[in-house]
Amino acid sequence: MNNEQYIQHTLNLAKQGWPFVSPNPMVGCVIVNGEKIVAEGFHKKYGEAHAEANAINALNKDLDPKNCTLYVNLEPCSHQGKTPPCADLIISKGFKKVVICNLDPNPLVAGKGIAKLRQAGIEVVTGILEKEGFELNKRFFTFHTKHRPYFILKWAQTADGFISRSAVPNNSEAERNSLQGFQENKIGNEEQQKRVHQMRAEETAILVGKNTVLFDDPFLTTRLVKGKNPTRIFIDKDLEVLATFNIYNKEAETLVFSAIKDDVKENICFIKIDFSKNVLAQISQKLYELKIQSVMVEGGAFLLNSFINEKMADEAVVFVNENLKFNTGVKAPEINLPIKFEKLGEVKLFKIRLD
Repeated sequence: MNNEQYIQHTLNLAKQGWPFVSPNPMVGCVIVNGEKIVAEGFHKKYGEAHAEANAINALNKDLDPKNCTLYVNLEPCSHQGKTPPCADLIISKGFKKVVICNLDPNPLVAGKGIAKLRQAGIEVVTGILEKEGFELNKRFFTFHTKHRPYFILKWAQTADGFISRSAVPNNSEAERNSLQGFQENKIGNEEQQKRVHQMRAEETAILVGKNTVLFDDPFLTTRLVKGKNPTRIFIDKDLEVLATFNIYNKEAETLVFSAIKDDVKENICFIKIDFSKNVLAQISQKLYELKIQSVMVEGGAFLLNSFINEKMADEAVVFVNENLKFNTGVKAPEINLPIKFEKLGEVKLFKIRLD
């Protein structure tokens, strides 16, 4: 095996930690002796031991680290956080060579780990499968390099390109308590709904606009699958959404961006912004300050198109029901769908990078 193959193995290991390691990156580590992997480990959960420590702890005591090479997909940390610095551990064990995929963009590390290893006389090789490493930890890298969350747009559309039959929500109590509006706009199937809930469980937060809340009265939880509920976020300039709506229940932390007030009531945090200025930029900055690393945007056409037009979206996930047409209604964002897709019954799932 060569460097690329060993690093690919660290990437495969690292994936097993998602989403439990968030907001930390996914990291895997293997230790090689005589072209044979003799120990491996990955970061399993935020606050627990890092990949390097887990791999080193799995190394047979009869093997001398001086005769081994340590492979890891992200630069070893050099600072004391919830766990001790991995660079110090590697040095103390006597490793003579370390091979790394990506440098850590976190200012607390950012080259300091590699510098510490080299100062200790360790040979350090970097830049192996960098592109694959960036893709794996795209949320982490976006957060630290662009100083904003990684934004994933999600919507379902008909075969003729509509996301809704109705342009304006009917927010009367009677209509909201019935299933009529929901059934008329239903595009996906049960398999697709479960996939969306699984996607929610993998992101830090979920964002919608006021009209989505008024029309659908969504819970924005992961109730169809096992997994944590994301932080719910919605934009409601004049606070028109009543406290009786599902989004205000206690199932998840909820952020409300409005022009009215700053306040915190139990699990609800109201954040005041200036709607005469760039709304998405203000929201993005606040979410960065709150250390929210990734956001799934499930809003209506206006919100989705705003992210696309302002070039703030990193990825789009689009579900297309090939057997359903509305003929009229609200058009889905115009985006070129790739050739490849995944089939979920009559629904096609497309994933598109937008950066």
